[in-house]
Amino acid sequence: MTWGLTCQHMQILSHCLNGNRKLETEKELEQQRQMGVGEGKLPLFETRVRKGRTLYQLYALSVLLSICMILAYRALHIPADGEKGRWAWIGLSMAEFWFGFYWILTQSLRWNLVYHHTFKDRLSTRYKDNLPGVDIFVCTADPKIEPPIMVINTVLSVMAYEYPTEKLSVYLSDDGGSDITFYALLEASRFAKAWIPFCKKYKIEPRSPGAYFKEASSVPDDGLREWLDIKRLYEEMENNINSVANSGVVNNDIRKQHKGFSEWSGTTTPRDHQPIVKILIDGRDGARDFEGNVLPTLVYMAREKKQHRHHNFKAGAMNSLLRVSSEISNGALILNVDCDMYSNNSETIKDALCFFMDEEKGHEVAFIQLPQHFNNVTKNDLYGNSILSISEIDFHGLDGYGGPLYIGSGCYHRRESLLGKKYDQTHKLELVARERDYKSTSLDLEERAKNLITCAFEDNTQWGNEVGLKYGCPVEDVITGLSIQCNGWKSVYFNPRQRGFLGIAPVTLEQVLVQHKRWSEGDFQIILSKYSPISYGRNKITIGLQMGYATYCLWAPCSIPTLYYAIIPPIYFLHGISLFPVASDCWFLPFAYVITVTSIYSLVESLMVGYTAKGWWNEQRIWLYKRLASYPFALFDTALKQIGIAKSAFVITAKVASDEVLQRYNKEIIEFGSASVPVVIIATVAVLSPVCLIIGLWRLLVVQGVGLMGSMLTQVIICGVVTLINLPVYEAMLVRQDAGRIPTFVALISLTLSYVAYALPLD
Repeated sequence: MTWGLTCQHMQILSHCLNGNRKLETEKELEQQRQMGVGEGKLPLFETRVRKGRTLYQLYALSVLLSICMILAYRALHIPADGEKGRWAWIGLSMAEFWFGFYWILTQSLRWNLVYHHTFKDRLSTRYKDNLPGVDIFVCTADPKIEPPIMVINTVLSVMAYEYPTEKLSVYLSDDGGSDITFYALLEASRFAKAWIPFCKKYKIEPRSPGAYFKEASSVPDDGLREWLDIKRLYEEMENNINSVANSGVVNNDIRKQHKGFSEWSGTTTPRDHQPIVKILIDGRDGARDFEGNVLPTLVYMAREKKQHRHHNFKAGAMNSLLRVSSEISNGALILNVDCDMYSNNSETIKDALCFFMDEEKGHEVAFIQLPQHFNNVTKNDLYGNSILSISEIDFHGLDGYGGPLYIGSGCYHRRESLLGKKYDQTHKLELVARERDYKSTSLDLEERAKNLITCAFEDNTQWGNEVGLKYGCPVEDVITGLSIQCNGWKSVYFNPRQRGFLGIAPVTLEQVLVQHKRWSEGDFQIILSKYSPISYGRNKITIGLQMGYATYCLWAPCSIPTLYYAIIPPIYFLHGISLFPVASDCWFLPFAYVITVTSIYSLVESLMVGYTAKGWWNEQRIWLYKRLASYPFALFDTALKQIGIAKSAFVITAKVASDEVLQRYNKEIIEFGSASVPVVIIATVAVLSPVCLIIGLWRLLVVQGVGLMGSMLTQVIICGVVTLINLPVYEAMLVRQDAGRIPTFVALISLTLSYVAYALPLD
């Protein structure tokens, strides 16, 4: 079959796209008249362009001119054959050309920043209760790495949204197939009966109970007793879940509480189990909370796993959720969040609807991406986890060219666009309320849903290709968003003042490097695949958006020129060989201008978006470490995959850490600890720079008796900056005695490698 879709698959897809019923033409027209469509209604959102663009554009043009002058200098002053430094000079020329090219790409992220503001009051007045169903997907994979109490706090936070509960359905995908996670969700379904009415009665934020009781500085004036009761209930639930999670076993007394535990037998393993779907709260049958209000639907899902079958990581889980939800609730709108990204703003559904349901522009919007923020970032952002430059600048710039990337969490989707439907400007798709199946029992729905998540269900179909999230890439979210935009849809970046979601950031250097290795590797694979924004996006998305995608897709290749610049100029300075113009030469000015002005701009921009000065310096350090010890491995692994030696893998970032590690993190002490290759690379570069600086200065000032303002000034600056950035490395080598220090033999290896670099013959 050309499309490989059986009749059953076609029925499922049609059901996903069209709902359980077709509205008659007369009813649709009457509904539109009631909502005032075509009567000049005020928009549900407004878009503003950032001021001060002209000043920035002048700055950018001046930097571009200086970059051109640097490249001209390199081309006009290549050392002659046989002259020392010739090949190093050519290498620097290539590195600077790449830096210049990459800097031009990044301008797409700052050239046209736009910001959105929603009008939720207009939405409520215009549509009242005629709102679409919303299906919320939460994904988890391993109860040891992603603690169940953290997962259910996320689930509870989205169950308590300020939205009609009968139109809200929450699905937990458990790729670990764990009865412990199922037990935690069962406990959450009980606690929700008290938690949801409490949240709505007192309008509390955030609606993750763990975060609320940890951060709450005030208690409702007229609800102290109720607050204490809820807190006690939460602590009981937390203790129960943690007790089972720590023991690793769900005992028989607990198993008797729910028939769903019969799905787990002695032969069930995370990699080998049958499909499991359990509706813990069925919103159709009027399940009520303690105040008598209808509860949201709550569903547990574990797709079938077989050891010999590839399961396509998170993309496979999301596609399974799409099919299961189409059978149970079939919401027109889908929100997906990671299990560690709890809701911090209960109004974001209404914000998203302001974009989707705007009469003039809403029909062309496929997804609304909210930024990822973290609640455990230190004051000075030790590991650069907050990525504020991306959330506060870059994505607003992408929004100016057609919309941001889909980053896999905190994103509201139009169901049709996720299922491969192309945008048609002649046919406006409305987000209408869809009638649910009230005739089938929960057991019937569960059994039908199980058939949709077997290992063989997607065989010979277009799921993962033309339908649903894309397969074959560690960052399936990015290529999925790109394909949606190439189908004619637009996306929107919405960055509310009250942050929509808060998650957990890595607390060790190794976790940060592993996370960015996965991201950069996946992004680089995109540009080498059929989904390259350059070729796949040609004539489908704007050039500015293509450049924006390429900025992230080329993170990994940036490692090579950075490594070259961090190693070669210091070594040649140590040997007294100049690779830059004399400070008194006019050719020195463009080098000085680019270094000075871009550094000042970076600092000012960082302070404007919320960094401290020390936070900006930490960001520069982590930027260097990622390019030295994370991106090179992404580049290498991608090369192995391209020639068929290695296969794609998905490494989950651990969400737990020991108390000692957390104490050092909170004190902003970098956690090196391991003797991994990345740490060896960082330590080697760190040792090389001060050695070259000290010996080079001694040679320059004592032996040769010349000043610093000669041809070596730029190399002195490079050595000095790299040395200052690595002060924590020297402390971890020579001073610290804790478990997070750099092991002694790693320091010895770095010293040995530095000596080898010094002893190597130069051209």
